Amino acid sequence: MAVDDIVTDPSLKVTLDTSRQTREQAIALLDLASDAPPTSPSHDFQLQISKQQKTLVTYLAQLRGLHRDAHVGARETKALTAEARQEVDKLHLQLQNLYYEQRHLQGEIAACESYDHKYSQLPLIPVEQFLVEHPEHADADENALTIARIDHEHAERLALEEQRQGLLKKKQGLIADNKKRKDDLANLDKDLEKFIDAAKPIQKTFEKVV
Repeated sequence: MAVDDIVTDPSLKVTLDTSRQTREQAIALLDLASDAPPTSPSHDFQLQISKQQKTLVTYLAQLRGLHRDAHVGARETKALTAEARQEVDKLHLQLQNLYYEQRHLQGEIAACESYDHKYSQLPLIPVEQFLVEHPEHADADENALTIARIDHEHAERLALEEQRQGLLKKKQGLIADNKKRKDDLANLDKDLEKFIDAAKPIQKTFEKVV
């Protein structure tokens, strides 16, 4: 593959063209110098040599300028490449951080999904029965439906607890009434015993009279 096919940058193409022209001019000057007569060259020949030398110097000056521009451009390109590389490294680091964060979140999600939640052990009523009793939740998703069933279970337990507390108070009242009646009966027994003891002398008096 030819160099012209490889190099596509316009400034480099100009440099290659100038370098080629400089080379051709140098060869032409050497050929002209090799044709110089062994004796003192003529004035016209010297003018041709001088003209060819000036042309070569012009090409060399252009080459130096192009070389300087290429050197400056290379430094600028190198600086831009370094900045771009830093940006790429920064983006790569951010991508790695996002990848690690994604893996962490995936692990957290998996842990949450496999976690043995306490609500799964609750004796919730079946979904079908719940929807029959509460048709307003028929269009709810699984998560909302589960929350509604838990709320229903909570409300039911609160109602049962309220009933239990009421029955407990009633039981305590009955126990208190029974205790009072027992105490009253015990006091009555004591009063009867006292009455019987007090009546014994009278009974003995009646027995003597009889």
